[in-house]
Amino acid sequence: MGDYSKALEFYEKSHKIYEKALPLNHPHLATSYTCIGQVYNNMGDYSKALEFYEKDLEITKKALPPNHPDLAASYTCIGQVYNNMGDYSKAFEFCEKSLKIREKALPPNHPHLAGSHMSFATCYERMGDYAAALKALQSAFQIQQQAFQEGNPAFASTYGWLGRVYRSMKDYSKALDNFEKCLSIYLKTLPEKHPYQAITYSNIGDVHRLMGDDETALAFHQKALNIQENVQCNPLECAMTYINLGETYREMKDYSTALTYFEKGLEIREKKLPKNHPDLAVVYHNMAKLYLATRKYSVAMKNVQQAIDIAQEKLPSTHPHLLEYKETFEQIRKEM
Repeated sequence: MGDYSKALEFYEKSHKIYEKALPLNHPHLATSYTCIGQVYNNMGDYSKALEFYEKDLEITKKALPPNHPDLAASYTCIGQVYNNMGDYSKAFEFCEKSLKIREKALPPNHPHLAGSHMSFATCYERMGDYAAALKALQSAFQIQQQAFQEGNPAFASTYGWLGRVYRSMKDYSKALDNFEKCLSIYLKTLPEKHPYQAITYSNIGDVHRLMGDDETALAFHQKALNIQENVQCNPLECAMTYINLGETYREMKDYSTALTYFEKGLEIREKKLPKNHPDLAVVYHNMAKLYLATRKYSVAMKNVQQAIDIAQEKLPSTHPHLLEYKETFEQIRKEM
């Protein structure tokens, strides 16, 4: 339902009972740590999530054989957190550990294998290898088609990530199609005004912006914001909507409104993410483009340099974002 504080409250009550009643290395305690970690992950508190996932892994390693599927699940959770934290090499390392176990322990059409392919896809997408991300998502989708009926909630996430990858590949009609499929499932299977619906509204809005329809983009971002500002959600999801709104207003040449939204998004990301996270580079670059458009070249240069510094540290040298940041740098340099 997206009420993370309530979820945390009940998981912690349950955990206290387990701690009193069970030995320290009991699998139920490991599961309890995972549940608490998942809530922190959904809230965008990644260091806390990692702390609890590592406690789960410690118990699971002692309690189960090294090729047990539950151990693979622990590795997957840790990989996802590292991905969220922008440490993609660590994320890959844990995803690979998980996949090796699952390929040996599970039948080839098991839904958990689809989950492993999804984890790889998210890493590839963040690393800018969109072809590899698409291939991994198609592998996940093929397994899901064998394992689930059409409209199963499991498909929603796959459609959402397909939308993201197609958007990155600039295939906007396919991106929109997949985001709309994702939204259709969320509207049927989740409570009204769920945070996942908000994310999807904002993604749809962003594709409309990229297709040149700013008014439709604004309407979808506003739908997202109406949910996010009235339910408890991951602050980083609100940040994404603010930044998408900023981009839309920038394209509409309403620079003061755009800057307000960029600053709101940046404030959240600076609080919640490591200082060298690639998602911070995205905002610095957006602001650089805004300052370039308003002829504030020295501030534009400062922002684009911050974006480049992060991208050079954290992303492959061929990443499309880094190449785009360097292009903007050259545009600003020519104006100075």
